[in-house]
This record gives sequence, structure tokens and C-alpha cells, in this order.
Amino acid sequence: MELSALAEIGIIGGTGLDDPDILEGRTEKYVDTPYGKPSDALILGKIKNVDCVLLARHGRHHTIMPSNVNYRANIWALKEENCSHVLVTTACGSLREEIQPGDLVIIDQFIDRTTKRHCTLYDGQHSTLSGVCHIPMAEPFCTKTREVLIETAKKLGLQCHSKGTMITIEGPRFSSRAESCMFRSWGADVINMTTVPEVILAKEAGMSYASIAMATDYDCWKEHEEAVSVDKVLKTLKGNANKATSILLTAIPQIGSMEWTSILHTLKTTVQCSVILPKQ
Repeated sequence: MELSALAEIGIIGGTGLDDPDILEGRTEKYVDTPYGKPSDALILGKIKNVDCVLLARHGRHHTIMPSNVNYRANIWALKEENCSHVLVTTACGSLREEIQPGDLVIIDQFIDRTTKRHCTLYDGQHSTLSGVCHIPMAEPFCTKTREVLIETAKKLGLQCHSKGTMITIEGPRFSSRAESCMFRSWGADVINMTTVPEVILAKEAGMSYASIAMATDYDCWKEHEEAVSVDKVLKTLKGNANKATSILLTAIPQIGSMEWTSILHTLKTTVQCSVILPKQ
């Protein structure tokens, strides 16, 4: 699994944000991995001559709930397709007044409240990767890739917040009001059900990972505001999905034209230095 200095982009599409029409010359590829099957077929194609691989996180028919997404297989499959970068989209709830429904957030930190998920590729059960990996997570998201996304959003005139802390809950239920208020007090800015463990696994795979989060609601902390519901989330996504798409279509050609040798080398070295191998 050698890293390339030229970017090849894996795209993981969240709820309502996984339109394959963004790719030219599409082909489908069903794969298997040491961790099982990914959420769906890989859709291979190009965005302005940059090789891309699109994967619907919840399956193309949205049949996989957040806890049951095979995050390890998804990341492994993209890595095996030689993707150096993973750009993802995700719906989220806002925990801040200033992050309004329809706004985008290029998140830079996370808080993990999940309980049922495999959070490492190095689990001692797959001979492909041996040892125990204690991956550093002070900076979970790729700073350079985030900067491209932020600048792209500005150029497109989109309402975009340049940082934010995502709290990932297990789901599939939404938060209670007490939980929503507690998460605010913890310093979380937005809330979803999928950032963890995806970002962790991408880091273990030595890939540049960045997320475009779209606020769809105010969760349930905000008084005199309608609490989050599936109908509200989908309605907001339907009206604003083109924002995330426009960022991807504009940012990916730029990412593809940039030099990534140093960053990819650093990511790879970080992984190597984080693994404690079994004693012989």
C-alpha cells in the first residue's frame, strides 16, 4: 500500500450527499477486504482528470445505520484503490447559535461518544496489520486539505465556518435535550453519528482526511426552535446538498494539482512510529 505524491481522491458521501453524477466516466467495482465488504460498490471516475472513488457511507439506498457502517472496510477499500485523500460529507446538528441550518463547517476536532464500533485497523485479528497502533490524534484532520476546502468555500461565496468540534454519538436516536445542552457545555459545536471512527481509521491508513459538515438543524438544545427530526434533516439537505457538491467539484482539481509528497510521507511515518510490534 504505497503512498503516492499525486493525489487520488476517495469521496465518502453521507446522507443525501452521495450523488454519483459528480464523476465522469463512471464504473462500478465491488470489492472485499480483510474487514468484510464496504457499504456499497466503489464508483470509480474522474473530476476534471483527477482520479476519484466515490462510496456511499450508508449504502446507495441508505440501508445501513450509523453503528453498522463497516468503517474499516470502507477506509481499507479506498486505500487499496490508491486513494491518498479522503474527502467526506456529513449531515450534522448545530450546537451553536452562529452555525445556522444550511451552513457548512470544515471541522478540525472531534469528541467521541460512540460505544459499539471498531476504532482501529490493528485489532490483532487480521494478519495484514500486526501490532498495536497508538495513533496520535491531536490534529485529526489534514490541515492542508482543510485549507483548500475553506478557501474554495470562500471563493464560492458559501457560508462556511473554518473550524468546529464535532461530537459523534452512537445513534441512531437523536440526543435528549439534557445531552444536547451537556455537549454544548463540553465545547462541541456540531453533532453527528459518523465522524468517529472514520477519521481515526483514515489516520491509521496514512491518508489525508477532511470533512465537509452541513448543519441541518439546531439539535434540540435551542428553546423556541423545532427539535431535530428526520423530515427536517432531509428537507434541509435537499435544499443545500449542491453546496457540498460545488466545493468538491472545485476543490478536487486543485488538490489534484498540488504537491503532497511531504504531507503523505509524514502521515506514513506517523503510523509507522505509532505501532508497537509483537515481541519475537
